[in-house]
Amino acid sequence: MAQDRNEKLYETYYMRVFSYVMTLAGNKTLAEEITQETFYRAFSRQSAFRGESDEATWLCAIAKNCFLDEKRRRSKSEPMPEEIADTGKSIEQSAVDRDTSFRIHMALHALEEPYREAFELRVFGELSFREIGMIFGKTENWARVTYHRARLKLQERMGEE
Repeated sequence: MAQDRNEKLYETYYMRVFSYVMTLAGNKTLAEEITQETFYRAFSRQSAFRGESDEATWLCAIAKNCFLDEKRRRSKSEPMPEEIADTGKSIEQSAVDRDTSFRIHMALHALEEPYREAFELRVFGELSFREIGMIFGKTENWARVTYHRARLKLQERMGEE
């Protein structure tokens, strides 16, 4: 019975949790490892799920803790590997895209919390405002306002460059 529930939980939420962890880690391999650790912790501590939030929110909270644990374990001198995919674009277009992407990520990185995380959860993690609010222990409306403010701050910073 527990195995069936675990399989269903994994199949239902794997991509959602993985997407969320990708926004935090920015590295596919690391995100896969953290996602696996998230489900391991969830399966071994199912009694900890009190049903006060939905399962996706619970799993994302576990994922965030796993990510923070992993971040603490890694030394600052250890480089994070980067994976580069062949997109079939010209070198010039790839350079422009990479430059634009880099500028966006720099602006996003410079955003203060909780704006950055709320924006990443909404855009990259594809979470609802209700779920974002639950992760922060706030209301859905708080998540909407925080996301909107993050967008305005990003647009302002991108306009300055």
